[in-house]
Amino acid sequence: MKAIRRFSVRTALPEPIAALGDLAMNLRWSWHSPTRELFAGLDPQRWEEADHDPVRLLAAFSGSELEELAADEDLVARVRAAKAGLDEYLTSRRWYQDAGESLPSSIAYFSPEYGITEVLPQYSGGLGILAGDHLKAASDLGVPIVGVGLFYTTGYFKQSLDADGWQQENYPVLDPQGLPLTLLREDDETPCVITVGMPGGAELRAHVWRAQVGRVPLLLLDSDVPGNDDAMRAVTERLYGGAGEQRLQQEMLLGIGGVRALRLWSRLTGAPEPEVFHTNEGHAGFLGIERISEFTQSAGMSFEEAMEAARAGTVFTTHTPVPAGIDRFDVALLERYFGGAQELPGVPLDKLRALGAETYEGGSEGIFNMAVMGLRLAERANGVSRLHGVVSRGMFDGLWPGFDDSEVPITSITNGVHAPTWVDDSVYDIAAQYLGGRDVEASDRWSEIPDVPGESIWSAKAQMRSRLVEDVRARLRSSWGKRGASDAELGWTDSVLDPEVLTIGFARRVPTYKRLTLMLRDPERLKALLLHPERPIQLVIAGKSHPADETGKQLIQQMVRFADQQDVRHRIVFLPNYDIAMARTLYPGCDVWLNNPLRPFEACGTSGMKAALNGGLNLSILDGWWDEWFDGDNGWAIPTADGVEDESRRDDIEAAALYDLIETQVAPRFYDVDEAGLPQHWLSMLRHTLTTLGPKVLATRMVRDYTERLYAPAAAHNARVNADDHAGAKELADYKARARAGWPSVHVDHVEGSGVSDSPIVGESLSVDAYVALDGLAPDEVDVQVVAGRVALGTDDLVEWDATSLSFVEGYEDGKARFGGQVPIERTGQFGWTVRVLPKHELMAFPASLGLVANA
Repeated sequence: MKAIRRFSVRTALPEPIAALGDLAMNLRWSWHSPTRELFAGLDPQRWEEADHDPVRLLAAFSGSELEELAADEDLVARVRAAKAGLDEYLTSRRWYQDAGESLPSSIAYFSPEYGITEVLPQYSGGLGILAGDHLKAASDLGVPIVGVGLFYTTGYFKQSLDADGWQQENYPVLDPQGLPLTLLREDDETPCVITVGMPGGAELRAHVWRAQVGRVPLLLLDSDVPGNDDAMRAVTERLYGGAGEQRLQQEMLLGIGGVRALRLWSRLTGAPEPEVFHTNEGHAGFLGIERISEFTQSAGMSFEEAMEAARAGTVFTTHTPVPAGIDRFDVALLERYFGGAQELPGVPLDKLRALGAETYEGGSEGIFNMAVMGLRLAERANGVSRLHGVVSRGMFDGLWPGFDDSEVPITSITNGVHAPTWVDDSVYDIAAQYLGGRDVEASDRWSEIPDVPGESIWSAKAQMRSRLVEDVRARLRSSWGKRGASDAELGWTDSVLDPEVLTIGFARRVPTYKRLTLMLRDPERLKALLLHPERPIQLVIAGKSHPADETGKQLIQQMVRFADQQDVRHRIVFLPNYDIAMARTLYPGCDVWLNNPLRPFEACGTSGMKAALNGGLNLSILDGWWDEWFDGDNGWAIPTADGVEDESRRDDIEAAALYDLIETQVAPRFYDVDEAGLPQHWLSMLRHTLTTLGPKVLATRMVRDYTERLYAPAAAHNARVNADDHAGAKELADYKARARAGWPSVHVDHVEGSGVSDSPIVGESLSVDAYVALDGLAPDEVDVQVVAGRVALGTDDLVEWDATSLSFVEGYEDGKARFGGQVPIERTGQFGWTVRVLPKHELMAFPASLGLVANA
């Protein structure tokens, strides 16, 4: 018989060790080694059997066993000390509390997935891991973030392989009551319910689970609740598992329901309402229309006024450099969910439809684009590396026609990684011994890393490599067992990999552009590298393909079939089910981290950062973060065949370059050791990597950047726009409406330039008078600029230009006005200039915000 219902019964802990419950329910344990060691010490075997999950561990003890533990005075003292440490962490002043008085009191952070710990498998890849690191770093810095997401009943999926190397997906059901989650309840103890309207007058109902990520609450909405039919219960069944309609339902629950969950959280706890709303990719974009609806209902504002009120404090982060990574819905589906009786109060369907319309060249009619809506509803936007910022400005420049890509208002903040989560304890032990403490960031002693003895560094790397080898052998044996092999056939797995051999890691999602199989372009050459008699290499490879991506699964199968060959299977392995647990051994154990995407399709790529913090060197295409931080001494850059249109030929060229680097530089340097057995040149690169990259790749640096460059300005702008009963929002909406209406008639009528000699020299000034038709706009409502700079050879294109605003001189009866001013000539060579007109309002954050410009 099978149970038709089930629930988890949590452990009642004796009072002396009751604090273990608090320690287990706060996910700080996932990055705080002393707390994990405390739980592991309760029963090491059960800790392993519980997969390092404190909640499961405590549930494994009987009442009598718990009483025995509570009688252990030494344990009781350690539990109390750990609880005191957690309390101090949760309440002490941290970086944010001393960073300034004008910072927001609350920031809402929306993401469809979060990679906090393998115990809470609510992530598929880089987006979720980044979101998890963002919350953890915010907690460490004291940044008052509230996370918002969905709780997926089966998470993403567990990956295994069949006998032929084909990816298999398994979806184990997660019981939230058995996880470190707390259900939000009303005062009468009934579960809180969030509702979102569905077609036909139906409702999607959701409970809200809270995960406590250090100081940061994470609210996860769960539709598997009483009152929903089977279809509505299934809305949050799988991460990225549904078709178009279910994906739309998920994103409505995340965005609309997420804002309602925040209001619920503030009502229940007294927490301040968020001043800044940060949407991590377009999946949560509907949060903007829910906030617009709120403003129209609570403040009696028009849609346009409410949009300005909501935009002011909104930040949008795009993570994809490929259009295929953006959610796009058929407008007919949007109309079904948001039209007629389904309209959100104050949000007419035609206004909503326009927010996601692909109105630019190359866009598609009848499509609603979530990233486009996200950008239109956010005052501030960013990509996740410097190169990705460039790519994003080009990718979305159609939203700002008439502007050069450099002026598109999308900045960049390069991702970072949460060191306490990803750095091995062996590295922290070295820091404690030689750098005055485990927290190098806090002590800011990165510059002292070159003084750490080479033998200590190399010994630590050897230990981490050995642990990786042990883990690989266990995982490989398990994988082959699931593929149908018997124990008698698997003796060879006991000697897979060698802890003394140069170890290269490659692990990531498996879309085509990440090129999992690039290293297989010349199988015989790869074999020669793996089996080199003096300088062999070994490869540890992992990655999941989306269940619907047949091409990705084929790439995995190709890799597995190569790794299965008897002559190389001791030197190359593919490990299924890449997750946080695997990563914590994989990154530290690798000497080199390989990344070979098709440039420039890697938005950031943080796995190499994690390897670097563990003393690994990067071997990567110059893409994502590596493009901006590679300096020639912290690893190797794989040359790219940019401009080669034949993808197969490009792959051949770049694979050959990869082989050459490994054969002629990487391997010789690793095996070049002195009389003490130390690779001094390698160690020099390793020290340099930690010294220079260490401070840059941290998630705490990233969150500080978000705070100073996006959150603080957004909060200040939000305060200005919404002060005095939203007066600024109303004024700005009125101005934008007049500007859009009149702009087709705004033009530069005539330009006069004078004041320079026949042979101008640096230091002279160009005098410019521009006569502009304003069509009803006041002179102070436009910015008339001279754009001047170097002219590109053979064209009239201005490059390296500067803009100088002209002053209003006089107006004329026909609606025209004269603007004038001086433009200094500050550079030699070909000099060119033109005049343009931009909208201007003191509450517009960027000159290009409206996407309007009149060029001469």
